[in-house]
Amino acid sequence: KHVLVAYDGSSHAKRALEIAIDLAKKYEAKLDIVEVVDSTVFAGAGIAPVPADVIESVYNRAKADIEEAKKKSKEGGVEAEGVILEGDPASAILEYANKNNVDLIVTGSRGLSTLKRVFLGSVSTRLVQEAKIPVMVVK
Repeated sequence: KHVLVAYDGSSHAKRALEIAIDLAKKYEAKLDIVEVVDSTVFAGAGIAPVPADVIESVYNRAKADIEEAKKKSKEGGVEAEGVILEGDPASAILEYANKNNVDLIVTGSRGLSTLKRVFLGSVSTRLVQEAKIPVMVVK
């Protein structure tokens, strides 16, 4: 059994993480915490090329989110894997889930919508529509 939680540090993502931890524990499943750095945000921001320090700060933020989430998992008794992907969030998550034989995707119904990350309800909608596996959307 393999559970993936789509994470972005928002309050919805934190709730999704709590549920994912519970499920992973209950079913003795592997848990992957995945955060996607949306590269389209860099391209669409009208700043070309994007300054390296901007990209770096976005990645550092993602790393910090993942570390915090892994710590929370560990406290909940689950050793989670943290993964940072880049690209279109829904596509990146679906591709990762396919490649890694994920059985369930857990996602928040909405997340942060700022320049640094656009991880909106549209992502969870696309996951539900396009995934070949069950998707749990946490409100």
